[in-house]
Amino acid sequence: MYKFQLYKNTGRGIYIGAIDAITKAYIRKNEVFADAFNYFMYDGRQKIQPEQLRELDSTEIAILLNEKDTKDKTNKEKEASEQKMVQKYRDLLKTATIMEDGEATYVLLGIENQTEVHYAMPVRNMLYDAMQYNQQVTEIAEKHKGKKGGKRQQKISTGEFLSGFYKNNKLIPVITLVLFFNPGEWDGPRSLFDMLDISNPIFKKYAQDYKIHIISPKEILESDLKKFSSSLREVIGCIKYSNDKNKLAAFIQDNPRMNIEVEAARVLEVITHTHIKREEVDDMGNVNMCKAIQEMIQDGRDEGRVQLLVTLIQSGDISLQRAAALMNMTPEEFQEKSKMIS
Repeated sequence: MYKFQLYKNTGRGIYIGAIDAITKAYIRKNEVFADAFNYFMYDGRQKIQPEQLRELDSTEIAILLNEKDTKDKTNKEKEASEQKMVQKYRDLLKTATIMEDGEATYVLLGIENQTEVHYAMPVRNMLYDAMQYNQQVTEIAEKHKGKKGGKRQQKISTGEFLSGFYKNNKLIPVITLVLFFNPGEWDGPRSLFDMLDISNPIFKKYAQDYKIHIISPKEILESDLKKFSSSLREVIGCIKYSNDKNKLAAFIQDNPRMNIEVEAARVLEVITHTHIKREEVDDMGNVNMCKAIQEMIQDGRDEGRVQLLVTLIQSGDISLQRAAALMNMTPEEFQEKSKMIS
């Protein structure tokens, strides 16, 4: 049995944590995760295969140095004061093996789900990526350390010994993508430079920049929606047009694939406020979003009519009984409906 409206709307909206959990459960699906990157990196070509993805622990750990004076402290006290453990949690991180020019390329792919604009996103993603690279360096150094007792020990330089990272060692590239589950504009920074108070051309020349990669429904052309192969096409499309009922109606009428899996339907339910009834979920766990969204559009029209009738009642131009009859409701039902709208 599939149950919707799991999180009670108290008037303040569904809790952000609940929405994040729903979007994360959806994007965790390999076919959706791969589809997002295939759209963004390969213009919709199916280069990343869902079966080649493997999820990793998304906890990133870094050691930050503390520069406090430790002159009079013991070695253990120094170590405790000089190092501070920092943990950060990505939404999702997966490994992928991609075939490029007949060769297999190994890459780490991360996705950050956002339902609201994060005005420090470049710094946040930069930290995630840097911590992942730091973790790779640490793991390589630990691997070298474990081999020191072997008979055939590679001759290394002083620099390699001190860093624990050898001259010929290479890191696995990390690519992070932001998915913006919102019909509005991403008006936040898209690069570190966008966040810096920097006008001096010399400083700008030498300060390092970091850019974010983002999929924002509002920025996607309608013709480009077909480049998505999974239900992400329907999810992005419905979010894109959720503030325009006429365009939304046209989108679902022209789209024959509106029978989508329950995880995708949950995302649309919480983002577009589309109420999904249990009878709209079939035995396979799929939801007929076409019917659900059409009902949402009709509900919106009904709300507009109720608001108009309430205004006429207040001005004395129409009675409560007459307004209720026009909406095919009892006076009690009309009053309850008007309270819900207000």
